[in-house]
Amino acid sequence: MAEKIIDILKNTKKTLFSFELLPPLKGKSIECIYQTIDPLMEFNPLYVNVTYHQEEVVYKTRKDKLLEKTVVKKRPGTVAISAAIKYKYKVKVIPHIICGGFTREETEYALIDLNFLGIDNILVVRGDPAPEQKHFIPEPEGHSNALGLVKQIANLNRGKYLDEGNMTPTDFSMGVAGYPEKHPESPNSDSDYHFLKKKVEAGADFIVTQMFFDNKDFFEFEKQCRERGINVPIVPGIKPLGSKNHLTYLPKTFGIDLPETLVKEVLKCKTPEAVKQVGIEWAIEQSRELIKFGVPVVHYFTLGHAGGIKDVAKAVF
Repeated sequence: MAEKIIDILKNTKKTLFSFELLPPLKGKSIECIYQTIDPLMEFNPLYVNVTYHQEEVVYKTRKDKLLEKTVVKKRPGTVAISAAIKYKYKVKVIPHIICGGFTREETEYALIDLNFLGIDNILVVRGDPAPEQKHFIPEPEGHSNALGLVKQIANLNRGKYLDEGNMTPTDFSMGVAGYPEKHPESPNSDSDYHFLKKKVEAGADFIVTQMFFDNKDFFEFEKQCRERGINVPIVPGIKPLGSKNHLTYLPKTFGIDLPETLVKEVLKCKTPEAVKQVGIEWAIEQSRELIKFGVPVVHYFTLGHAGGIKDVAKAVF
């Protein structure tokens, strides 16, 4: 049996490297994925995270002027991409399993496929609202939050499937998301920690955080987790800021703050290359401090681009 991510996280003597991969838009070939992965393989990633994106609803105007509802899948399937990466690069993959767009039955089918392919490490997240939704709306027979999804997967690990027959247990190791700056939809930090602990108690093995740009937020997050009895490994997630557009895009999209010092340095930049360099240098210092702190892994969000992450990894790994 292959060694689980959780076992490595618990026992590693040094900080390891990992990154998240965004599947390409529909119509692009798998070579787009390889172009992102290839430059990062020299740093021996512990795993590659593969995000999942639910289908989108688009309304098109018909000839009779009425609106026609169309469901559009803009990115290829995460299960297939995860299998391609696993067998091409011989690296561990951790696909996202999300609530949005899935019924419980569809979730089970996806998990059965992953189990068949030998992919037994997963990251369980609710997922973002679909672009046409102001708030997250689950499928009629789906999960409204990640806790329910964790419980379903824990049941599969006990051999309890939806049809209630006697089935072979799966052996998934589950990670869940953590939010050093609080989930944007959470009423307060206490609520965040309450439900995070519930997910761990239900079977989650480790935590991967949302991106942050101030390590003090992560250190406080880990401290609060430990004081509340959340004792699983915590993997910090960071991203090199890559453009001036990120000053507004990242806070709006991910519900995070950017440190005043970083923003001022970016605003001083006269060229896109200068902005990228500021982002790389900031991420290098973040990474070095996190490694000194003793985190098991530093996890990097690519958002489809590996360039800045390669520069960071070359400096610290």
